[in-house]
Amino acid sequence: MNLRRTAALGLATILAATSLTACGRGASDTDAIKLGTTEADMGYWSVFIDEADKAGLKIETKQFADYNTPNRALAEGEIDANLFQHLKFLSEHNAASGDNLLPIGSTQIVPLALYWKGHNSIDGIEGQDVAVPNDPSNQGRAINVLVQAGLITLKTPGLVTPTPADIDEAASKVKIVAVDSAQTPAVYNEGKPAVINNTFLERASIDPGLAVFKDDPNSTEAEPYINAIVVREDKVNDEKLAKLVDVYHTEAVQKALAEDSKGTSVEVKRDKEDLKKIVERLEADAKK
Repeated sequence: MNLRRTAALGLATILAATSLTACGRGASDTDAIKLGTTEADMGYWSVFIDEADKAGLKIETKQFADYNTPNRALAEGEIDANLFQHLKFLSEHNAASGDNLLPIGSTQIVPLALYWKGHNSIDGIEGQDVAVPNDPSNQGRAINVLVQAGLITLKTPGLVTPTPADIDEAASKVKIVAVDSAQTPAVYNEGKPAVINNTFLERASIDPGLAVFKDDPNSTEAEPYINAIVVREDKVNDEKLAKLVDVYHTEAVQKALAEDSKGTSVEVKRDKEDLKKIVERLEADAKK
């Protein structure tokens, strides 16, 4: 998944477009898998199509212009599967719509990281004000990054989307300052620590390798941000669709994805039963 798209999935305001187009080989093949995405313009996607073809799968790509339409199209049977979202986005869709769309396999995760100009670790950061994005989804994840770093303590451990009000300030080593996501690179360039999502790293030409801490892609806190291939409930055990997951994890696709993400994408292999449990937990949280 492209850097800007990974971050965009966490935004509360999503572009309102509803058009879709068909592209790619197999578009006229009635046996083709109709696969919805917002990523067909990315370099790795053509490699994914090629590898699927080698595995005997014909893919008809449905490119969407926004992040809401692919799930509606899937629920209504316009497509067979989609590949564009993380589990938190999926669970929030299900909770709001009443749909029961389910992941059949994980793809990747892009860790969220803390940056501190002129530093290569978090040593000495105690007492600092740390800038975090102020939009609800990115802010919650950023706070959990600081929890994983041992810098923030929550009043109630394990919150999926904590807010500043959930922080036990007396037990924490740093204080957070919520700013617009677009301003986090400016805070970093002023020499102050900041949690910066990949959209704005890319725009500010900040090297992702300069991170002093990033969330662990294998941690419970990172689970909501695992990306997945998603299908309708009645297609969960479809063998042909299951092969899409295997194709995604081929060496050729992973190499192309690493190039697209500038090395920040981390491959994740979690089975569908494990992913379903995560989605159920997140849906329950979203309904509260």
